[in-house]
Amino acid sequence: MLDAILANKNSSLKTKLTVKTVVSIGIVALAVILPLIVHAAIGARGGAMLLPMYLPVVLGACLLGVKWGLCVGVLSPVVSFIFTAAAGEAMPAAVRLPYMIAELGVFSLVAGLFSGRIAANKFTVFPAVIFSVIAGRGAFLILAVIFQNVSPLSVSFVLEQIKTGIWGVLAIAVTVPLVVTVLCAVALKPDKCGKNNG
Repeated sequence: MLDAILANKNSSLKTKLTVKTVVSIGIVALAVILPLIVHAAIGARGGAMLLPMYLPVVLGACLLGVKWGLCVGVLSPVVSFIFTAAAGEAMPAAVRLPYMIAELGVFSLVAGLFSGRIAANKFTVFPAVIFSVIAGRGAFLILAVIFQNVSPLSVSFVLEQIKTGIWGVLAIAVTVPLVVTVLCAVALKPDKCGKNNG
């Protein structure tokens, strides 16, 4: 979607790279800060319940597309882990980190695939969110099944995490389309971001 916005403004290659870099850094920063706020406000269970890192990652992928979105999805839990571990309490925990890298990578990959279509039809953001959630949470469960004999994360634990995270999924389903709709209205002409275009 960001590509369409920049193309609409006839931006140079240098400007495109600069904007994407700044947006990517902002999304990663948000993916680190939001979990800290949630954990401080309502505790560790709040992270599993509200999925505060997932929301900016899905939004970033919808805006940035596959390549940049995937980088944001993979880097977000890594950067969060490095910064929070240095402060004394790693988030995500080391045992959860590989799963989150894979899960958020799948989230961002799937959502990023819809990025160009969202620019043409803002309502495409809904399947982008739905399919990214299904694929990402599915990847989490599949990894738990594959590595259940060597990982402390049991399949039942992962199923409980997925169940607990339904509120976060709902937050993503509301927030991401809302932000995308506003950006479409502000940054793109209505006829380039309408429901009749594709």
